[in-house]
Amino acid sequence: MSQSLLRALTILLSLGEDARSLDQLAAELGVHKSTVLRLLQTMESQRFVTHDSQHQYVLGSRLFELANRALEQRDVRTLARPHLSALNSATGQTIHLATYESGEAIYIDKFDAIQSVRMYSRIGRPAPLHCTAVGKVLVAAQPRAEWRVVAERIDYRKFTDRTIGTPEGYLAELELVAAQGYAEDHEEHESFVNCIGVPVRNGTGTVVAAVSMSVPDMLLDHDQVLAELPRVRAAADAISSELGWTPGRTAHPTTTKGRS
Repeated sequence: MSQSLLRALTILLSLGEDARSLDQLAAELGVHKSTVLRLLQTMESQRFVTHDSQHQYVLGSRLFELANRALEQRDVRTLARPHLSALNSATGQTIHLATYESGEAIYIDKFDAIQSVRMYSRIGRPAPLHCTAVGKVLVAAQPRAEWRVVAERIDYRKFTDRTIGTPEGYLAELELVAAQGYAEDHEEHESFVNCIGVPVRNGTGTVVAAVSMSVPDMLLDHDQVLAELPRVRAAADAISSELGWTPGRTAHPTTTKGRS
């Protein structure tokens, strides 16, 4: 690697930790201040760094632009596929990936159960917001101010006797999902089918998708499906890591990025 390039990258990594003075950067690099100053002047001309009146250098706006573009270029479906496939193979169950688009939860990928049982869901179709795990996860990730708007426009079709039937019931469910970090569909969309769903986050902590696992109760009962939550969460965390998120960081509590 070019020595100048290596030094410039080292400067960026250092500034990523905290502001630095010219003297501090020269000491870290082990070179004369004039050498570091030339690098900084070049980098500042391209907005990779900037400095204040006290001559403390910090990262510049060009890096924020590049970071945002890098996140936008990482397609969640492509990155998620290997992890969804592994989850499907490990559990043998139906695995879904959904995103929030124009006010709807849309299935963008699906791995069918290894057994002969097939779910009603289809890639490209919307998932009912009030009775699917992915729908609940994605709406719970919206700003709380939007929850009631969403709750009041749902028609609350009764798919089963367990389907939530009122805006108040749905708002209470969203509170539960937000608090516990996952959602359930306990025979609410299809009779005798239980489902759990968890969020996928990008590098900023924004919820960009939801992963779920659906299982007929002839294979696993409700408690057994819940016992699979760590596996589903691990898959979602792996996808989030691919998107730049570090599991365990404090996330934005109710934010999601949808396509309009």
